[in-house]
Amino acid sequence: MKKPHLHGPFMANKTLNAQQAHWERVFLERTDMFGLEPSYAARRASEAFKGKGGTKILELGSGQGRDTLFLAGEGFQVNVLDYSNEGLKAIREKSQKLGISQSIVTLQHDIRQNLPFEDASFDGCFSHMLYCMALTTAELEFISQEIRRVLKPEGLNIYTVRNTNDAHYQTGINRGEDMWEVGGFIVHFFNREKVKHLAEGYTITGIEEFEEGNLPRKLFLVTLKKDKNV
Repeated sequence: MKKPHLHGPFMANKTLNAQQAHWERVFLERTDMFGLEPSYAARRASEAFKGKGGTKILELGSGQGRDTLFLAGEGFQVNVLDYSNEGLKAIREKSQKLGISQSIVTLQHDIRQNLPFEDASFDGCFSHMLYCMALTTAELEFISQEIRRVLKPEGLNIYTVRNTNDAHYQTGINRGEDMWEVGGFIVHFFNREKVKHLAEGYTITGIEEFEEGNLPRKLFLVTLKKDKNV
């Protein structure tokens, strides 16, 4: 079985790279920034994963774990990657209190590097707003293909992104492409063409529009199925 490479593309832009330290500070100061209830996206993903019969899930960009804890509670074995150590620490502490720590494996990882797993390791991958972080299109292409590599044939890649109908789109400071910095957070906004562009090697089985939060944020919930023969 093919082993992962040891490196991936790195961003040279210091402004984009500084987002990691920003998120560490935010998670340290706001211990439940996104609340305790699982997201709508996580509930939908759970239904989709159960429909496929898989139990081994990869979650990327887990934040402080509201969706991680929900997925583990739904019976999934969840491998969690995030570049914020504070967020992962919170997940470990919460999972121990809930008695589900045996269902969660955490690892600090920069998603711009190759995923530290062998090919065809997971039944599904879930990420809530990871794709709309401070990542260039080239890096997103790389991430999508790494996810495809570690998914089993016909495995699902389910992700959410803020879309170009969002009220924050084209406000604040432009950081290149469709990335805009608002309140210290850099967001990469998506249109449907970008979703299709990043779906190489997958079949798009759904692009659902939904809203979240007080603004409200306007998002796409994207469901991709790994092509069987790719």
